[in-house]
Amino acid sequence: MSVTSEPGSSSRAVSPDVTAEVEYRIVRNGLVQQVERGRVLRTDVCDAHPELLRAARNVGRPTKEVCPICDDGRLVTVTFVFGAKLPAGGRCPGTAAELKALCRRPEPVLCYEVEVCPACAWHHLMRKYPAGGGKTKKALG
Repeated sequence: MSVTSEPGSSSRAVSPDVTAEVEYRIVRNGLVQQVERGRVLRTDVCDAHPELLRAARNVGRPTKEVCPICDDGRLVTVTFVFGAKLPAGGRCPGTAAELKALCRRPEPVLCYEVEVCPACAWHHLMRKYPAGGGKTKKALG
C-alpha cells in the first residue's frame, strides 16, 4: 500500500478501512540468524540512512534490548507516521504525546515502528499499524 500526504489522491492515501497491525519480528529473527550463520554480511544489514540514525539519536525511544548484530549498542525505536495533511516524508514524533496526538487525528494515518542501533546502523521495521480516522487506536509511547 502506498501512502501519501497529497490532498485529493485517495487512490494512494491511507485507507480508513485498514485495521490490521503487522508484526515483522519473525522476519527480523530470520535475518539475524542469516547474519550469524554468515549467509548475509553485516555490512548489508548495518546500512541505516543518515536521517534514520539522526532520528534515532534525537527522538528515538530507548529500549533495554541489546543490538542483535553488534551485541554492543542499545536499540532505539523510531516511529514514522504517514497520512493526509502530513509532510510527504511523514512525521517522526519526538514525544509520546505527539505520537498519541497524531494517532487521534480525524484523518487515518499509518505508523511504522523501526528499531535502530545507533552504534552499528542496524535497522529493521518491527511493526506497522493504522491509526486515526476517528477510531481510537492504542499508540505505544
